[in-house]
Amino acid sequence: TDTRPKVAIICGSGLGGLADLLDKKKVVSFITSLLPHASSVQGHKGQLVFGELNGKQCVCMQGRFHFYEGYNIATVTYPVRVFFLLGIETLIVTNAAGGLNPRFNVGDIMLIKDHINMPGFAGQNPLCGRNEERFGVRFPCMSDAYDRDFARMARETAQDLGCDSFLQEGVYCMLAGPSYETIAECRVLQMLGADAVGMSTVPEVVVARHCGMRVFGLSLITNKVVTDYNSTERANHEEVLETTRMRTEDLQKLVSNLVLKM
Repeated sequence: TDTRPKVAIICGSGLGGLADLLDKKKVVSFITSLLPHASSVQGHKGQLVFGELNGKQCVCMQGRFHFYEGYNIATVTYPVRVFFLLGIETLIVTNAAGGLNPRFNVGDIMLIKDHINMPGFAGQNPLCGRNEERFGVRFPCMSDAYDRDFARMARETAQDLGCDSFLQEGVYCMLAGPSYETIAECRVLQMLGADAVGMSTVPEVVVARHCGMRVFGLSLITNKVVTDYNSTERANHEEVLETTRMRTEDLQKLVSNLVLKM
């Protein structure tokens, strides 16, 4: 490709439509003989889309690798290092997440201000092993993982677009999946200070920060987690995809206008 993007966008479940906004598109599939089952999850296409978004050169990753698909944590984060070698300076991560914060509603968009890396607690950190000095230092800081200037710009952009009524801010917690959380687990995560929970994103952010990229993250709250033993509600992937379809246009507007300001 002749495109030399500085911004990469990783599209979460059902959010691959962000790539449809690109002009002068060039599509590269990453489902190969080496990775025949890449992004096998419904709502994840498995391709890179190069192009221009509001005049800025970008690359969108439609579909990501998930730890629960059987990939090791190094493979899950491999695309981020490819982005770094392509010259990417800013990574935008999006995901579909369950709402832990009782004040959140289905369809809210949450700016990720911090994360809790549960797989990392269990030793599944993508930076384990020999450090690659060409990418970053041995012990990278994560207290500033999510760029605060981008978050401020996003809040201003949401206000300009009339999206601020369903814009939230909070802490994202990653669990390994693929099973959804038990009621007891959801209660524990609430006690830990998590506002939303999902099965992706955090390893990619860790590697991006290791590489010195600026990171901006968004979670689309697609369902509210179950915390009551008397509830008959059950989490399911179909509900996740339906909510993303409902809020896709707003999310696309927010991201495309934000990229314009970057």
